[in-house]
Amino acid sequence: MEKLKSLVPETLKRSIAVSTADDLPRTCSSLADFLLHFEPFHQMVRDLADPEVALCGKNIEAALEAKQKGNKCFLRSDYAEALDCYTQALRVAPMDVDEDRNLVATLYTNRASVLQKLGLLRECVRDCNRALQTSSNYAKAWYRRGKANASIGNYEDAICDLDVAKVLELSMSGKRQIESEMKVISDQHKSMNPSEQDNENNSSIFDELRQMELQCVTTPEKGRGMTSTSDLPQASLVHTEDPFAMIILKPCRETHCHYCLNELPADKVPCTSCSTPLYCSQKCRIQAGGKMCWDYPSNQNILENLSADLEKYIADTTLNVESETDTEHIPEHKHECKGVHWPAVLPSEIVLAGRVLVKSVIKRRGSTDTFHRSEISDLSHHYSKMPPETKLELHIYSAVLLYCLQHSDGFELPINGLSISQIVILISQIRVNSMTIVRMKSIDYHGLDDQFGKLTPWGEGLTSNMEQVKVGQAIYLSGSLFNHSCQPNIHAYFLLRTLFIRTTEFVASGVPLEFSYGPQVGQWDCKDRVKFLEDEYSFRCQCRGCLNVNFSDLALNGFHCVKPNCSGIVLDTGVVNIEREKLKYLPSIVSTSSVEPHLQVEEFNTDEINKLAPHVQPNNVFDINPGFCLKCGSYRDLESSFAAADKARMRIRRLQDAIVSHDVSSTVLLDALSSLGLLRSTFFAYNRSIAEAEDNLAQAFCLVGELQPAMEHCKASIEILEKLYNPNHIVIGYELVKLSSLQLSLGDSAAAASINRLYQIFSCYYGSHTYVIFPYLRFLRREKHISSLEDQLT
Repeated sequence: MEKLKSLVPETLKRSIAVSTADDLPRTCSSLADFLLHFEPFHQMVRDLADPEVALCGKNIEAALEAKQKGNKCFLRSDYAEALDCYTQALRVAPMDVDEDRNLVATLYTNRASVLQKLGLLRECVRDCNRALQTSSNYAKAWYRRGKANASIGNYEDAICDLDVAKVLELSMSGKRQIESEMKVISDQHKSMNPSEQDNENNSSIFDELRQMELQCVTTPEKGRGMTSTSDLPQASLVHTEDPFAMIILKPCRETHCHYCLNELPADKVPCTSCSTPLYCSQKCRIQAGGKMCWDYPSNQNILENLSADLEKYIADTTLNVESETDTEHIPEHKHECKGVHWPAVLPSEIVLAGRVLVKSVIKRRGSTDTFHRSEISDLSHHYSKMPPETKLELHIYSAVLLYCLQHSDGFELPINGLSISQIVILISQIRVNSMTIVRMKSIDYHGLDDQFGKLTPWGEGLTSNMEQVKVGQAIYLSGSLFNHSCQPNIHAYFLLRTLFIRTTEFVASGVPLEFSYGPQVGQWDCKDRVKFLEDEYSFRCQCRGCLNVNFSDLALNGFHCVKPNCSGIVLDTGVVNIEREKLKYLPSIVSTSSVEPHLQVEEFNTDEINKLAPHVQPNNVFDINPGFCLKCGSYRDLESSFAAADKARMRIRRLQDAIVSHDVSSTVLLDALSSLGLLRSTFFAYNRSIAEAEDNLAQAFCLVGELQPAMEHCKASIEILEKLYNPNHIVIGYELVKLSSLQLSLGDSAAAASINRLYQIFSCYYGSHTYVIFPYLRFLRREKHISSLEDQLT
C-alpha cells in the first residue's frame, strides 16, 4: 500500500487531500484513469485475486506431509502436536475427487483417535461423523465412533456403530473382536441406572425474546437517535439484531470461529474450498458459504444385509449435519473462496466492505447499477473530516476491492469513478458505524484460560480475572442508530453474532438510549475522551459526562495537595483547560439558588455533587489554575511531581513485566510497594494510577502465594474504582471476580456478600444471559454455597 501511495501523481494526491464527499466521483475517476494504465497495480491485483496464483488454496502434497507428521507424533504419544498436524492437513486437503475425499475421511478419523486419547470424547464423535459424511463405508470411523459413544455412555448408539463396523470389517478376527466389545457394552448398558442418563439443558440462549417498542428521533446536537415509547426498568432487553455483515478480526483467525466468533473447539472444521477460515461446526461452515460433500446414498454396498433400523441409523448419522439454514440467508464467505488470499491480506474493514457490497448486490437480485440498499446508504459518515493520508488510502483500497471482486464468480462489477466513490463512502460508513464484537474471557493468575468453568482448584490459590477479547467487526443497521454517551444508560453485548442491548438503569419514556462508543467516564478523563471521539468518529461529544461536572474527570489524573491533611485536588494544565467551562457551574452545584435557567438542577447527579463537595472550595472555583489546590489554594510544583510519578510508574511497569513472565522477585515486589507509597503521596487519593498499582500488587502477591495481602490490595483498588465509576458499574463486577476468588481461597466469610453483589451487577448488564456470558459465576455461587454449608457444620 505504501509503495502504491507513493506512485500516485502529486496533483491527484492534492486533489484527494482536499476532497469532500461531493468531489468523490471526480477524484475517483482520476484515480481510475491512472490505475487503468498502471501495470504494477494490475499485477498486484492478479497476485491477490487470481485463483491460479492463490496462496490459500488446497494442496494435496501439503496435506499428505502434515498427515505423515501427525502419524509420527501420534506414535510417540505427542497428542497435542498430532492434533495440530491433522488439523493443518484437513485445512489444505482437497475434496474434488474420490481419492481426495478418502484422505479427508482418514484425516478426520485419525484426529478422532487423538481426541479420544486426550479425553475429548464428544469432539471425537463429531470428527467420526465428519469422516462418515465424507465416506460412509469407512469401517474404522464407525468403530472409533462406537468406542467414543460407549465412553460417553451413549450405549445404544455405540452398539449400532459397532454393528455397522462389524458388517464392513473384512477379516474374521476383526469381526470377532468387535462382537466381543459389543457384548461388553451391552452388559454395561443393561447394568446402568436410568438416573445416570445424560440430562443436558437444551434451553436456548435466545429464549428471552421480549423487546420494547423503540422509535428513531432526531435531536439538534446528535442527529438521529433511539428512544423508548415507554418507561424502561433496569436490565430491560430493549433490542436484538443480527448483523447485516460481519468479519472476524485478524488476530482471532486461528482461535475463533469465522462465522459465529465463538472460541474454536479442538475439532476445528476447515472450509471445503480454501485454507483460510476455520469453523466451530459444520453448521457454521455451511452458513458461511462452504459446500458439503455427501457420500450417501451413492455407496449402496453398505446397505446390504442390514436391518431397516440399522439402515435408518446410517442415514441419520451420515446426513445429520445441522445444515438447516434460512432460505433468505446469504453466504458471506463464498465470494472470497477458491484460495484467493486478498481476504487474508487486506484490512478487516475493507473485507467487511466487500461483504456489505456483495450482500447488497445479491439482495437486489444481482443488479450492480446501485451498490447500496437504502438502509446502507442512510448510514452516516465523516469522509470530509478525514486526514489527507486516510482519504488517499480509502481511494486506493476501494479500487483494489472492486478489482478483486471482479474475479469472483457472478460479479461483473463496473469499475469507474462512480463505483469507486461509492466504495469510498461505504468504507467511511463502516469506520463510523461498525461495532466491535467482543467475547468475555476469564483468566486465572496462573495463566489458565477459563471458558467453561474448568479452573485450578481453590487449594492451589486461584484468583480469576476478566478480560475482553475483540473478535469481530460488524454492521448492525438498527444498532448503528443508538447514539454515544460517556455515561451510558444501556449496555451492548453479543451472543454468537447477535447484538443484545439492555438498560443498565431506569430510563424514562422519551429519554435517549445511549451506549459508549469508547472509553467511559471513570476510565479516561474528559480531554482524552473528547480527543478519542474526534479522532475515531469525527464528532465532539455533547453527552452529560462531557458537559457537566463530574468527580471522575477531576480525580482520575489529579494530584494530591501539598498539605498532607487537605483533601483537595490539584489539576494539571490539560485537565484545567477542558474542565474550566464545566467548573464555572460549581457554585450552582453547591448552592442551587443561582442555577441558570437553561441548567436544570436534575442535570447534576446527586452522587457527583456529594463526591465533589469535600474536595473543592466553591468560593475559589473561578480562580482555579494548574498546580493550585481546588480546596485550599496551595501550590504544587507539577514538573517535579510528574518526574516523581514517572519514576514510580517505571517500577510498577517492572512489576507488570514480572507478572507476565510469572517471575516476581522479592526485590521487584518491594520496589513496587515503595512506588505505591510515592504514588499515594503524589497523586490524589482516587487517581486511577493508584488503582492500577494496587491491582498489579494484588496479582503479584497472588503469584507468590501470599493471598492475604493480595486481597487487601484488591480491595484498595476496588475502593478507588467505586469512586471513579459507581458501585454497580460493570467494571466493579469484573474486579469483584478477583476479590471473591481470593476470599473463597482464604475462607473469608465476606466472599458470600462479594459473590451476591457480583451476581447483581452482572444480572443488571446481562439479564438472563448472565451465566452464558460468564459461566464461571455459576461455579463461584456453587463454591459459596458449599463454603456456607461447611461453616454451618463447624
